[in-house]
Amino acid sequence: MKNADFFFNRELSWLEFNYRVLEEGLDKSNPLLERLKFLSIFSNNLDEFFMVRISGLISQVKSDFQIKDMSGQTPGDILSKINLRVHELVKKQYECFNNDIIPEMRNEGFNFYTAKTIPEMYLESLKNLFLKKHFLILTPMAVDQSHPFPFLSGKSLNILVKIEDPKKKEIKYAIIPYPTDDRFILIPDGGNSKNYIFVGELIKLFVSYFFRGYNVLDSAIFRITRDAELSIDEEGAEDLLLEIEGQLKKREKGRPIRLECQSDTSEDIKSFLKENINFYEGFFFDIEGPIDLSSFMQIATVRGYQHLKDVSLPPILPFEFQNEKESIFSIIAKKDWLLSHPYESFDPVTRFIEEASVDPKVLAIKMTLYRTSGDSPIIAALKKAAENKKQVTVVVELKARFDEAQNINWAKQLEQVGCHVVYGIVGLKIHCKIALVVRDEDDGIKRYIHLSTGNYNDKTARIYTDLGLFTSKKSYGRDASAIFNLLTGYSEPPRWKKMVCAPLDMRNFFIDKITIEKNNALSGGKGKIIAKMNSLVDGKIIKELYEASKAGVEIQLVVRGMCCLKPSVKNLSENIKVISIVDRFLEHSRIFYFYNSGDENLYFSSADWMERNFDRRIETLFPIEDEDIKREVMNLMKITLSDNTKARILTPDGSYKRIKPDASEKKIRSQVEIYNMTLEREKAKQREKEVIKKFIPKKNPDIT
Repeated sequence: MKNADFFFNRELSWLEFNYRVLEEGLDKSNPLLERLKFLSIFSNNLDEFFMVRISGLISQVKSDFQIKDMSGQTPGDILSKINLRVHELVKKQYECFNNDIIPEMRNEGFNFYTAKTIPEMYLESLKNLFLKKHFLILTPMAVDQSHPFPFLSGKSLNILVKIEDPKKKEIKYAIIPYPTDDRFILIPDGGNSKNYIFVGELIKLFVSYFFRGYNVLDSAIFRITRDAELSIDEEGAEDLLLEIEGQLKKREKGRPIRLECQSDTSEDIKSFLKENINFYEGFFFDIEGPIDLSSFMQIATVRGYQHLKDVSLPPILPFEFQNEKESIFSIIAKKDWLLSHPYESFDPVTRFIEEASVDPKVLAIKMTLYRTSGDSPIIAALKKAAENKKQVTVVVELKARFDEAQNINWAKQLEQVGCHVVYGIVGLKIHCKIALVVRDEDDGIKRYIHLSTGNYNDKTARIYTDLGLFTSKKSYGRDASAIFNLLTGYSEPPRWKKMVCAPLDMRNFFIDKITIEKNNALSGGKGKIIAKMNSLVDGKIIKELYEASKAGVEIQLVVRGMCCLKPSVKNLSENIKVISIVDRFLEHSRIFYFYNSGDENLYFSSADWMERNFDRRIETLFPIEDEDIKREVMNLMKITLSDNTKARILTPDGSYKRIKPDASEKKIRSQVEIYNMTLEREKAKQREKEVIKKFIPKKNPDIT
């Protein structure tokens, strides 16, 4: 079973995911700034795709690697299809940007000027700004026989200038790299409009100041994307932190993959760039507008303009966690608690670590960190805990892609204050999300645990959908302690009480669960599987799902991103339905349900159904046993599977079709429905509290 009849290619499937992101930008029913945000996200996603996935395929092609993937295609086949599809999508993106977004932005008072369109009344003030700042900062670099083409950082914006020596009549070229951190210059005009000029366009406007005595004939903005994969020798490295720091410097010098120029760039400038930049043939892009729309996130998130944005859905602090006078450990000791982000606030998770850092009864804190925020309150709490002489152990994953530098910084800071910082296990990424607090209580030592599908990041917790569980059950505490011993020392894997761990036994666990459903269906019973994840790529799991489908198991999958499984194919997967939801929040939770002859099993995990999760990462899967939480999660899944506004269904040809309600059907936008349900539940708790407070029992006259 290894051809296009059974599997989609993962890279092409990812491109269809990014198209779904783009569709939200194309969708005129979305508010204007939300549309701009999705165009920005599309660009950012595509950059990472080129830096990681495309670079890997190019390496295979250049090595004459002809082995076909499970969809039956060679790397060369896949690159050709990617090239065609990416050019199609970028064209759609800029047609939307130029024909829809910019005119509507102009109607709302946003103006974006270029060197050609800037009104004359702004020229004097802009020239003063240029001479006082940019002229002093920037450095033109000549390109000739004695000055070879300079190294240019990946994703940096640059201006190529064509100049003429008027005396010798010689044509020369120079390059001006410029910073992209603050790309938009706001031009004050005293009115209500927001008038911007791009930094690159400002430089082009006054570029002649750099070349006194020469004639400027032409100038153009361009950008290079480079290979950003790290080649880390974990086995040979004496110090993993130093090894990764060294590789980060090499990343900046990765080989060129893609070249972008603006479409009005002259042919001789394009030719000059193509001759001097050794990028992969085919990945040249003529851009009909400003290069790199990811920078427009700055505009999409501008303060105010609420009428151009989605209705605000602020995270809700659950009623049970609102009393700050009650210890969070007392709250968790009562029962297991579910937190559903971003509908519910991340504050209880932060509070969990903050209280632990100052609680005299807390002896130790152990925690995994994969990605966290720039000014993380959790990092601050861990430092405080170490300063308060608690045993603090932090497993920091240094290889979290594009967060390596930040994680190295956190690791150094934590070590400096006395935390025990561990970098995990050679050859494996630490992707599980666990926080463990050990407390000395009157009845002995007690462990409190937080397990999650997502990162300990207070910023992304506001925009990613994730589920977290607080528990103080001994069985979970024992397994959590065993995982930390596995990560930090030489401990052998134990017999797990509750959890399942990759790369030890997670794939086999899922295969066993799928097999049980298959056998139940074959024996005339009911078989049902519901699974929600980011990506479904693992060939072994897909084969098992096909066998279960053929046996009559009903399989409902919510896969936000890549999906290599072909659903709804007769005699193969006709009982499998796959939907993808792309909306204002990034779907990130991993939920797995098995009917199990009516004794229903429900699990959360940090892992997707991918080879890397099963074989090259430390991941956890844990059961949900509290019946109230089970009901709540199954209700969330019911709403998710009912989405007919932001859901798309995967068809057998690999395309996704929007699910649209019939005229008689209620429109269901699952994320908004879940938020409203959560809000109403919390309001009901508040009302109940008010009723109890107002109730004053009448005095019994028979009692004196």
